[in-house]
Amino acid sequence: MFLSVFDLFKIGIGPSSSHTVGPMVAARRFLDLAKDIQPQGAASIRCSLHGSLAFTGKGHATDRAIMLGLLGEIPSEIDSDRVDIKLNDLANRNTVEVWPGMEVRFDPEQDIVFDYGPALRGHANGMVLSIRDRAGSALLEETYYSIGGGFVQTEAERLQGGGNQAAKLDVPYPFATAGEMLDMGSASGLSVVAMKRANEGHAGDSLDVGLDRIWTAMEACMNRGLSQSGRLPGSLNVKRRAREIHEQLKAEQGGNFIQPHRIMDFLSVYAMAVNEENAAGGKVVTAPTNGAAGVIPAVIRYYIDHCPGADQNGIRTFLLAAAAIGGIIKHNASISGAEVGCQGEVGSASAMAAAGLCAALGGNNEQIENAAEIALEHHLGMTCDPVGGLVQIPCIERNAFGAVKAVTAASLALRGDGKHVVPLDTCIETMRQTGLDMSDRYKETSTGGLAVNVVEC
Repeated sequence: MFLSVFDLFKIGIGPSSSHTVGPMVAARRFLDLAKDIQPQGAASIRCSLHGSLAFTGKGHATDRAIMLGLLGEIPSEIDSDRVDIKLNDLANRNTVEVWPGMEVRFDPEQDIVFDYGPALRGHANGMVLSIRDRAGSALLEETYYSIGGGFVQTEAERLQGGGNQAAKLDVPYPFATAGEMLDMGSASGLSVVAMKRANEGHAGDSLDVGLDRIWTAMEACMNRGLSQSGRLPGSLNVKRRAREIHEQLKAEQGGNFIQPHRIMDFLSVYAMAVNEENAAGGKVVTAPTNGAAGVIPAVIRYYIDHCPGADQNGIRTFLLAAAAIGGIIKHNASISGAEVGCQGEVGSASAMAAAGLCAALGGNNEQIENAAEIALEHHLGMTCDPVGGLVQIPCIERNAFGAVKAVTAASLALRGDGKHVVPLDTCIETMRQTGLDMSDRYKETSTGGLAVNVVEC
């Protein structure tokens, strides 16, 4: 099993990798499919959203993502400052160009359908795109599943176990579990990071350039979040807090008395800055999802600012170790909140960040695995119940707590010898089973938990 670091860490836009990035990718893929086939008599395009995509699609901007995908946009390349201009233009004409010089009707008010019935059988995040003739009959139809982290599968790819869920490539260290990772590391004498580097198959400089690009995008998102103020979009009228808190922390520097937990305040505000920017629909890196995008950048920033000896190579080490753990979690369980709750999003991100920090601080393979296990274990059972269907409450603060847990987990692991009672693989399997047992009300549908007990003002 192999999942590239560049598959797990993808540049896109907020507020959700599964509800925004994935649907945009699916719509763009359908547009490309239609261009290749060009059915005769095409009159309109229709999209139906199912399961979690229907229940929280409005709050997660799924309808906007579908529109942008059908306009030919790609998440990694989209200019977020021009999104509203493009959508307003679509609203004025209600058509999209499918073939050069030929447009078909696409009226989002009529042609995007939120189906609140049972979810499609393949995944909680399902959508069906079709091209129809004037009588409404489907000339071309495809089912897509947004399976978390911006990954998308067609129905055929799901049945084949393929798509882009986990590429099966000929790599030198094809570990599919944490146990295999430790065994291969012991047999080869290599670290987790060295094996991950070998698996990536890039020349050293090329891989490092790509890793640096990921961190640059993460840091830019964080810095923008720390510079913005005002209210986040949506019915909750949530105030951005990261900038104000960060300014308070900076003003306290050099004071006569500083609370010992102040470093944790920095860590928390870094995570909040990223997720406030995500909630605003800004550029963000899936890590491994948008809803959990603040954890890893915050812990890397903590490493840079507060750990002696931190350097650029340490950041690369961090990202590679985190990706190794993220790939194992995704392969054996899920990183989708709609599938297993927030334990699969913030829980996975915290485990990845703990492993990354442990590796960057010189931890051995057993300590890296232990750090990931500690962090994931203490997110088990966490639900996904966003208030108002928005990626704001409890999502923004939850990233701060995921970052704090990651640092704690790495610290505990580094003070041990790597031996522990619960293997990471057991913890991952427990997360999978817990997700299966969890009611759909607590899996990104906003029909249970905080989402129904908090009164919107």
